[in-house]
Amino acid sequence: SIASRYSYNFSWLGRPIIQYPQDMVAMQELIWSVQPDMIIETGIAHGGSLIFSASMLELNAACGGPQDASVLGVDIDIRPHNREAIEAHPLYRRIEMIQGSSVAPEVVGQVRAKASGKKRILVCLDSNHTHEHALAELQAYAPLVSVGSYCVVFDTVIEKLPREMYPDRPWGPGNNPKTAVREYVKAHTEFEIDKLIDNKLMISVAPEGYLKRVR
Repeated sequence: SIASRYSYNFSWLGRPIIQYPQDMVAMQELIWSVQPDMIIETGIAHGGSLIFSASMLELNAACGGPQDASVLGVDIDIRPHNREAIEAHPLYRRIEMIQGSSVAPEVVGQVRAKASGKKRILVCLDSNHTHEHALAELQAYAPLVSVGSYCVVFDTVIEKLPREMYPDRPWGPGNNPKTAVREYVKAHTEFEIDKLIDNKLMISVAPEGYLKRVR
């Protein structure tokens, strides 16, 4: 599925989402159960994930959930045509975007400021997939996650893929989001890998990447 670029087959409410349907269903379940008033996402690409999260928050609000819930997306390079399409979307009213490196101190500071006062925060990390970057994102944003909510680290599947599948990328086996997750959870026992989600999905780009904050 990776070689055939399966995740590029799908869109959400008109925007390419670049995710597996199984993970999209898992995220829907988490957003409903957590009822977050803020979702923080690193990695925007075409904006499909931002639109997906905004639509889930809209449904939560229609069912009595947080009425002013919002999505905050961070990307080092928001292409003008993608920004234009996202800003033109009917659900943009629930979306904010920050352009800059997700691990730059000034960007982390902006995100933390916007998260201040929020009661239930859910985080999704899906930008640069090197160990160093993913670990830095975990250190910056996982502490914002509310108890009972999740920090979802995407593309942990890279650990089990042949190195030659990413000849033009700095990441691969031994240097990817899963290795970062392993290092982070060893030092942060407030998070546990929710393996029930792995067992349910069976097919996912984020095996052992659904981290639940339990304390």
